[in-house]
Amino acid sequence: MGAFSTNSALLFSIVIMFFTIYCSYRGFKSRAFFEKYLFSVEAILLFKDYKRLISSGFLHANWIHLIFNIYAFFSFSEALESQLGSVQFLVIYFCSLLGGNLLTLYLHRSQGSYRAIGASGAICGLIFATVALFPGISIGLLFLPLQIPGWLFALLFVAISIYGMRSNAGGISHDAHLGGALTGMLTVICMNPGVLRENYIPILCLTAPVIVFLIFIIAMPQLLLIRDSAKPRHSYSYMTRDEEYNLQKYNKQKAIDRILDKINEKGLDSLTSQERELLDKF
Repeated sequence: MGAFSTNSALLFSIVIMFFTIYCSYRGFKSRAFFEKYLFSVEAILLFKDYKRLISSGFLHANWIHLIFNIYAFFSFSEALESQLGSVQFLVIYFCSLLGGNLLTLYLHRSQGSYRAIGASGAICGLIFATVALFPGISIGLLFLPLQIPGWLFALLFVAISIYGMRSNAGGISHDAHLGGALTGMLTVICMNPGVLRENYIPILCLTAPVIVFLIFIIAMPQLLLIRDSAKPRHSYSYMTRDEEYNLQKYNKQKAIDRILDKINEKGLDSLTSQERELLDKF
């Protein structure tokens, strides 16, 4: 992917890029660091560890995953930060990251074992914000000598994400992509309402199918056909099967220990319904 270049300062784009590389590298080297900050439905809902909604966006599964996301990030962050300034750029990035993860959390709220990592939701928000501002730009595809209109790329992206959510295709968290993309577009419109007047046709063509689909999700979640799976958004290729099993066993025991400590301090009545259910299963 690619966006047009500019000579403006890109301070926060560079800071986020290097911080993402640093955190991802630490995650590659330290299992404890990786586990502490990844997206985990159980950790967020059961233990209120809300920092994971943001911190998971700075972790990646491997070098290929990291390099691809960094390439896409810098291709679009350059245009946005130069055009809108650092404050609006940061708001779009972190709102998209949070919006994508919140949608994922909602859709997988009953799947405590669901785990995910990566900045894809935030990057998709940057892509859609760029298209909302400049629908006429061309976007190049990585490794291919081909460029397509930005609005067409975003529309195809919506269709692929919706299909991926329903089929669970490729083991990718398409819900985070879709949530981040929609959040990024709505955020840039809220901060720059004139964009809606100027580019209302491409914006409407992109947001309408997403909004309609989200309404169906809320009204008829069975349409998603989501399967309960412990697999993360991207597989942790450096972990053996035995290591994954032992890690899951350790996390379950850790969760039970926390519940028992809570009972000891505040009594059985202090447990939430989710904590009671987990205790009953154990």
